[in-house]
Amino acid sequence: MSAPVLTTLLVANRGEIACRVMRTAKALGLTTVAVHSATDREARHSREADIRVDLGGSKAADSYLQIDKLIAAAKASGAQAIHPGYGFLSENAGFARAIEDAGLIFLGPPASAIDAMGSKSAAKALMETAGVPLVPGYHGEAQDFDTFRDACERIGYPVLLKATAGGGGKGMKVVEDVSQLAEALASAQREAKSSFGDSRMLVEKYLLKPRHVEIQVFADQHGNCLYLNERDCSIQRRHQKVVEEAPAPGLSPELRRAMGEAAVRSAQAIGYVGAGTVEFLLDSRGEFFFMEMNTRLQVEHPVTEAITGLDLVAWQIRVARGEALPMTQAEVPLIGHAIEVRLYAEDPANDFLPATGNLELYRESAEGPGRRVDSGVEEGDEISPFYDPMLGKLIAWGEDREQARLRLLSMLDEFAIGGLKTNINFLRRIIAHPAFATAELDTGFIPRFQEQLLPAPSDLSDGFWQAAAQAVAQSQPDSPRADDASSPWAISNGFRAGLPKEITLHLSCEGQDRALTLGDIRTAHLKGEQLLTEHNGVRRQHRAIRRGDSVYLQWDGELRRIESYDPIGAVEASHSHHGGLTAPMNGSIVRVLVEAGQTVEAGAQLVVLEAMKMEHSIRAPHAGVIKALYCQEGEMVSEGSALVELEEA
Repeated sequence: MSAPVLTTLLVANRGEIACRVMRTAKALGLTTVAVHSATDREARHSREADIRVDLGGSKAADSYLQIDKLIAAAKASGAQAIHPGYGFLSENAGFARAIEDAGLIFLGPPASAIDAMGSKSAAKALMETAGVPLVPGYHGEAQDFDTFRDACERIGYPVLLKATAGGGGKGMKVVEDVSQLAEALASAQREAKSSFGDSRMLVEKYLLKPRHVEIQVFADQHGNCLYLNERDCSIQRRHQKVVEEAPAPGLSPELRRAMGEAAVRSAQAIGYVGAGTVEFLLDSRGEFFFMEMNTRLQVEHPVTEAITGLDLVAWQIRVARGEALPMTQAEVPLIGHAIEVRLYAEDPANDFLPATGNLELYRESAEGPGRRVDSGVEEGDEISPFYDPMLGKLIAWGEDREQARLRLLSMLDEFAIGGLKTNINFLRRIIAHPAFATAELDTGFIPRFQEQLLPAPSDLSDGFWQAAAQAVAQSQPDSPRADDASSPWAISNGFRAGLPKEITLHLSCEGQDRALTLGDIRTAHLKGEQLLTEHNGVRRQHRAIRRGDSVYLQWDGELRRIESYDPIGAVEASHSHHGGLTAPMNGSIVRVLVEAGQTVEAGAQLVVLEAMKMEHSIRAPHAGVIKALYCQEGEMVSEGSALVELEEA
């Protein structure tokens, strides 16, 4: 049988994974096809493709989740194969079958393997039959509240609700006691339905202080299957991975082999083909429990590539062409150590709410040995509320873990992002934390060190404000008056006829305000984008970048946004505030749980907002009466929009 012809590849995804897949496809001489929603018409993945096809719609349900539109796009563009990326339809057996029925190649496992492992419930049952250790739980078909309540009582709280078709933390809720179950179950089901088109749930015992260790497996169409070492993904927030590394620190060769061989047996049992990941929970005694199998390429695959020197997307393409795996298990390399962090548009100081807006500043760290950035955005791009908020990933490799860690810290320091909130400072605190440096890893890492990782805001120093004022003043355009550059009114140095030079600036940064007066003597000098400050004979350099009316100043390891403001206008704006509850981000209203005139208790759920495939509850900050409602279900709202007016009792 001749190998299938594969010259054109369509990527049925968006963002950094679409860009990453197309990079390898182009290197192998393939023509690349991007699909995009109306919102993503000029997104980076669309711009980088050789061919692009408009799916229409804005939400994923109207675009990237439309199987018929994706098949039609492949045929219209001449693509012979479809790469699903991850998320969206990557683990949808119906999508795999539709591709096969259309005479196209799916760069993923057979639909039967997705059926067996794509459902967490089915996978648990299969592993139980195969004798693989399982965490106690309920994985049945019945989905009513009474069934889950009884199962939770049998398992014992705390428990973890999980979407059977899910991944990426979507549709996952920790429930501490029965009083939280109904609300958590309903919310998890809605999230699962929105993200995966399937609201079915399972529940299992929530283990304390486990490590999350996963095995990368790869199989071809000739019966060969091997494992490409393991990754530790223990540092998570709300079951969403934040930091991943390979190999797992402290794992013995014997345990690595045992877990790897168990993962290969799992894949072979279902006739697996392509790239997949078998995920385990590892306890402190070295016992591991099957958690799930992801029948796709993982977000964190670059760390595996870094320690093996392999290109997993190239392997996917070759396997799809019918080629055999290019090496045996004994030949799989394990070289050095790699660490990856996920860069998100979100606000860690505000419960990690997703952030939307324009990337008015975006500078990636410099390329070099052991340095890699996989991203899906560029400066000037708009981040919408419709999709996952991940902007990209930073990956560092070193000959050992400490070299990789220090290299990653350097990359984080070099990165510059402005225009919206991100988690980059949060990531830096994790990688710099002494407990991370000594590999004290488990899934409770972030909650355990929350005070250091998410410190309370503190007053910015006088030194910062002085440097900020100089950065703002010295980075202003030299000639605001284009019609007369020689006019004294075109000079922004504080010139006043017959009086000393003096500039008064009203500046705002991170919710703090300061009025500063600059005279003739400057304590800082701006050269290009480097601000030089001097104090007590010590000179320091700080990066200072102007974007429009804002200046971004690197201070104490963090890039801080400084804005000038009108103090009179700020007072007037504060007096006009209606005092109600506002939308914390752009999104759509999925539920309105109250009506005007209703009395509510403190903490009561008032409105549920969906943004970036996650639900966020707007709750009453105090007891009171609903005076007015400014939103309705199905409506799109912008950040800061009034939603509910609550009159204090």
